[in-house]
Amino acid sequence: MRALWYERFGASDDVLTFSDMEKPQAQSGEVLVRLAYSGVNPSDAKARAGDGPGVPHPPYPRIIPHSDGAGVIEVVGRGVDSGRIGEKVWLWNGQWQRAFGTAAEYIALPAHQAVPLPDAVTLQTGATLGIPALTAAHTVFGGGPVKDKTLLVSGGAGAVGRNAVQLARWGGATVIATASAQSRHSVEKAGAHAVFDYSDPDLSARIRQAAPEGIDRAIEVEFGANATLLADVMRPLGTIATYGSGKDMTPTLPFGSYLFKALKIDITLIYLLPLPERQAAIEKLHEALNEGALQPQIQDVLPLDEGARAHDLVMRPGRAGAVLLEL
Repeated sequence: MRALWYERFGASDDVLTFSDMEKPQAQSGEVLVRLAYSGVNPSDAKARAGDGPGVPHPPYPRIIPHSDGAGVIEVVGRGVDSGRIGEKVWLWNGQWQRAFGTAAEYIALPAHQAVPLPDAVTLQTGATLGIPALTAAHTVFGGGPVKDKTLLVSGGAGAVGRNAVQLARWGGATVIATASAQSRHSVEKAGAHAVFDYSDPDLSARIRQAAPEGIDRAIEVEFGANATLLADVMRPLGTIATYGSGKDMTPTLPFGSYLFKALKIDITLIYLLPLPERQAAIEKLHEALNEGALQPQIQDVLPLDEGARAHDLVMRPGRAGAVLLEL
């Protein structure tokens, strides 16, 4: 099979290799999926570059990157229903704590990590669901229904943020989002009731004016950079559901403000989401997809042999959607 792989950390052009490899076999409890698309995420590019804390070298001799993807089940291992052969599926955690991910023509992985794709959903869309859409679904709905609540989505033009805006609006929330000035129209089109420039020096005041009673739940991509703003705009007993803090990984909190509002900080790393919570997020995603309320945006679809370029694109500021490799 054709595959993209690396054996050492480094720049994408230096370490990513495209070549033929032996096709994997489905073991007991596994399925073999012929992939149509592989989803590329910032976490994949950071892992390849060696940006993980305390990881001096790759954990396996050879790694096929990427955790997201979509395709068709060709073979089932012992103990898996043979009726699943021919089933369209999308994948999660393809390369999490495993050597071989989705940047190849085939992947063998536990059967429950291959989720049946709703009939009306394309394989391209399916390849975007693993990390961006599941993160959005859990951060929006992980605390329960959001109907009649006010949600703040930071970075509303990003892959997770745009999904979160759509899901929150579908869930019946009033949605306030932040984005760049150039992305405002796109985020409004996704369903946000109000969109503010995240570089506005009066951002806190604008959010408070739009939500005078405060924010019930914040979906936060840059927790450290926005910790002080959140203390100002959150409603007492509100929850900050954060999945990133790239600009400040060691934030200093205004603890007094958090304390006297009894704010909750809910940190999400979607790779570690327990199965019951993951299944709840999957059900929300499928329901929204079937109703046409969720339409993940795709920016670039590249051939597998342009994997290095895809890794660079997914890290580019201002990216307006998912980056996929076509198998």
